[in-house]
Amino acid sequence: MKHISIDVIETWARFYRANFINCLSGFKSANLIGTVNKSGQPNLAVFSSVVHLGSDPALIGFINRPLAAAPHTIQNIEATGVYTINHINPSFVEKAHQTSAKYPVEVNEFEAVDLQPLFIDNIIAPFVQESLIKYSLELVEIVPIKHNNTFLVIGAITNVLIHETLIGEDGFISLEKAESMVSLGLDAYFTTKIKARYGYAKPDLPIKKII
Repeated sequence: MKHISIDVIETWARFYRANFINCLSGFKSANLIGTVNKSGQPNLAVFSSVVHLGSDPALIGFINRPLAAAPHTIQNIEATGVYTINHINPSFVEKAHQTSAKYPVEVNEFEAVDLQPLFIDNIIAPFVQESLIKYSLELVEIVPIKHNNTFLVIGAITNVLIHETLIGEDGFISLEKAESMVSLGLDAYFTTKIKARYGYAKPDLPIKKII
């Protein structure tokens, strides 16, 4: 097994190092975040840093890179307080990845990559029509991470759009059936296949396999 110290890692070229470190944390969900600015112009960007923060209240977080590298999404969220998160599936993964390009602020990424915005009553931020699992959020808090100038953006879920056949009797959502994708590194996307589900673990009981 190869031993690599952080001193060695810090000598690597930027994109090689970023790919390597990004892969270490494992597979991450692949999502598109939809926002609008104060003028109502839509913005769409791919994120692989979305994370569950709690179920009651229902909170979701994501990491926004430093403002110099990725200003539009977080600025729109600060301005309007509303945004959407949309799962990516194979039917539009190439278009989703293209949103990672650094388009000028005046460009509508929905139009640039040929994805369809979906608006519902009382939600000013656009959903992605093609996404099979999507939800809207209201901004709760933006937490600056001083060490690397990134931001933890925390939102409360307000609406979920999902096909009812994807929801199990126990509330489990079959992301496999929806073909929700995961990402790894800077540019790789994967489909998933369920291996097993287990019951609630207790110290004095044997493991119960559900699937």
